[in-house]
Amino acid sequence: MLNVRMKKALTIAGSDSGGGAGIEADLKTFASFGVHGMAAITSVTAQNTMGVEAIKDLPPSMVRKQIECVADDMGIDAAKTGMLSNASIIKAVAKTVEKYDFPLVVDPVMIAKGGAHLLKEEAMDTLMGSIVPLATVITPNRFEAERLSGMKIRSKEDARKAARKIARMGAEAVIIKGGHLGRKATDILYHKGKFYEYEGKRIKGCTHGTGCSFSAAIAANLALGNDLKESVAIAKKFITMGIAYGVEIGHGHCPVNSIAWLQKDAERWRVFNKLGMAVERLMEKDIANFIPEVGMNFAYALPALYLRNENDVAAIEGRIVRAGSKARRGEIKFGASRHLTRALMKAMEFDEGVRAVMNIRFDASFLKKARKKMLISFYDRREEPEEVKKKEGATLPWGIESAIRKAGRMPDVIYHEGDVGKEPMILIFGRDPEDVLSKFERIAGL
Repeated sequence: MLNVRMKKALTIAGSDSGGGAGIEADLKTFASFGVHGMAAITSVTAQNTMGVEAIKDLPPSMVRKQIECVADDMGIDAAKTGMLSNASIIKAVAKTVEKYDFPLVVDPVMIAKGGAHLLKEEAMDTLMGSIVPLATVITPNRFEAERLSGMKIRSKEDARKAARKIARMGAEAVIIKGGHLGRKATDILYHKGKFYEYEGKRIKGCTHGTGCSFSAAIAANLALGNDLKESVAIAKKFITMGIAYGVEIGHGHCPVNSIAWLQKDAERWRVFNKLGMAVERLMEKDIANFIPEVGMNFAYALPALYLRNENDVAAIEGRIVRAGSKARRGEIKFGASRHLTRALMKAMEFDEGVRAVMNIRFDASFLKKARKKMLISFYDRREEPEEVKKKEGATLPWGIESAIRKAGRMPDVIYHEGDVGKEPMILIFGRDPEDVLSKFERIAGL
């Protein structure tokens, strides 16, 4: 076994039974950065995307013991706090954390997305007097910053004033999150007498657990040895991505996607690798007669959750073309085929499991054989509405949708017989490149 020292981060927070916030979100975030996550649970909540229905605080002695157990055995490279429900828990956490030397990110959780109070009113003074002075950085949103600073925040300048006030409580740094302030989501960091701004687009998406995941991302990066400014910058990109790729789970505030940071890159590698293997197999066959005048291409899209545009679809740059009696291909790259991307994105609107497609030369005998084994449909380019013809790039999506509606479900093969100046074409669809290639081989007899 290799003697590898994995960085470790601790979350001291409440449990969210819905998995969207609290320790559940924190642990997913730690894992996304390759950091081993540990947990000291302060409270157990019964909640979902609609709200918090019940809260059970753990005894302060149990919270303290959890922190001590992991610190004394495994060590802690950084920690974060979340829900610290009452004054007794806050005092126990502060007294225990003071015994150790690690960066502490304080997320002053006060109110849940659904409106439930997660910090008892009488515990506010204890939070400010016991936990805030221990913070490497404290990460309030606008409303939490207003409570901590005792002032209204309506502008960036107000946020700066509030950050200075909170810093006087002893925190090394303060970052006031901009999710509830202004047209852009600009976070303001106050550190060692200087201000730094982290600007982001205000995007619509899933936001349950954003505060937990953002603070956990800062803690994870501090554990990895990054400085505070870099940790905040990375956390900002992380949470923006998590909101954008959130999954609409439940009937209320859907949770941020804490693993998008890791999963999208992993999916890109899987797509590149699987398409590459299929193309290598294809090129070993005698395919020259199946190559259209415009060239053959083979495309594979990321899963629907991560599919936004042509840069999320891999294909062959320069296509597969005829070179005498042989075939020659370019390199596989993301964003290499707008044509097949449009076809796939439209197909995936009807069946998100269909993620791969290949185009081949129109061949009536190929279609005749295919009809005996799979579902075939078509569209007639002569029926294309004028408003579609006038719109750049709209023809293929219109044609794919027309063919799917004719078939009643997603076909295996869609073709058209061309039009003036337009070469006829056959498209073979499948769940992945292997599926597409198998369909092609069965019908082509290769």
